[in-house]
Amino acid sequence: MKTKKKKIRSSLSTFPAFFKEHDSIIKESFIALLICALGDLFAGLILGNMTFFLETFPGLIVIIPGAIGMRGNIFGSLASRLSTNLHIGMISPKFEFSKELNDNIVSSFALTLFLSLFLAIIAKLFCILFNYDSISLMDFILISCIAAIISNLIMLPFTMFISFRSFSHGWDPDNVTTPIIAAVGDLFTLPAIIASVFILTFFNQSFLIKNIAFIIIIILIIISCIYVIKRSEESKKIFSQSAPVLLVSSFLGVSAGGILNSSIETLLTNHSLLTLLPLFSGVSGSLISILSARLSSGLHYGLIEPLKRPAGESIHNFLICYILAVVMFPLIGFIAEDSTQILGLIGVGFANIILISLIAGLILLTLMIFVVYFISITSYNRDLDPDNIVIPISTSLTDMISSLTLISVSLLILGALI
Repeated sequence: MKTKKKKIRSSLSTFPAFFKEHDSIIKESFIALLICALGDLFAGLILGNMTFFLETFPGLIVIIPGAIGMRGNIFGSLASRLSTNLHIGMISPKFEFSKELNDNIVSSFALTLFLSLFLAIIAKLFCILFNYDSISLMDFILISCIAAIISNLIMLPFTMFISFRSFSHGWDPDNVTTPIIAAVGDLFTLPAIIASVFILTFFNQSFLIKNIAFIIIIILIIISCIYVIKRSEESKKIFSQSAPVLLVSSFLGVSAGGILNSSIETLLTNHSLLTLLPLFSGVSGSLISILSARLSSGLHYGLIEPLKRPAGESIHNFLICYILAVVMFPLIGFIAEDSTQILGLIGVGFANIILISLIAGLILLTLMIFVVYFISITSYNRDLDPDNIVIPISTSLTDMISSLTLISVSLLILGALI
């Protein structure tokens, strides 16, 4: 009996020690997740005021979730690669251009253009398949690719700035970059799409100008892809490993949209759930991105062994995610309900929304931890770079599963209310 009591006391005493040991990691990640939540809140407000554009350009909303997810996937992977290279000394923390850094820059630029073209084609096919009114394929491609170019001009320098500055200030980029980049991606993708719509309106005034712009964009995509493949083995590796994964991610984004569309009545009649949705998806994706980046870096510099059963540092990373989840999910539930009441809309109540967010978040995190770990060790054991694979797949899966989890938990908890 005394032995059991000693074991219990020992296990309880290890938790404060664990928290103290990983205090900086938790603080860094928590601040980054708060910034992510703020960005998602602003993104929701922007989307809510895009009614005119969505009505004038039918089918435009089909491309928006995929575009937002793509920015986070591409530049989150870029940040993860930069973090790994900074940790192992392949890239100088003094922000000096080098072959490794340039390979990452041109690969990310080419991937953004290539995936934007693919996303436009998929969006148009989706509209045709489900018989939605929509703009032409050329309009989809122009809007998607022009928005990609605008986003590249913002996201590339921002990603490098955050990665290098966090590292030079003693912060671990794995804990900071992916949530902040996801938030900035969410925040700037919608204005970039709005800007591209205005540019398309100008092009529509002249058939010749519109066709010339279309041809220039297609040529730019082809040239950038060929250049990246022939530039070096590293840039070819980044592009060839990332492109298939990002193509799959685009399809997963469409699945997430289908799940939301099937429950649109539930969301529209419960405004706080509608407000919580982008917050829940964004924070969940960022939390999983932090785990993905930390596992990837740990595998690269030997802190984590690619074992079938997680142990040691892997378990520590899991516990850090649970600590962050217990704080963040109730917080975003509170923010969602509070924002709804400030706007004078009817919510589901603070107790209900906080409980929904927490339970759905813990279920999602428990499932995704094992998925992320399996993808990380599998890709590493097959000589594939986890930085190019884990974040795009895991965040896209998280987007899809988060919608299903949140709606399912809401229906169970609210019951007759819904």
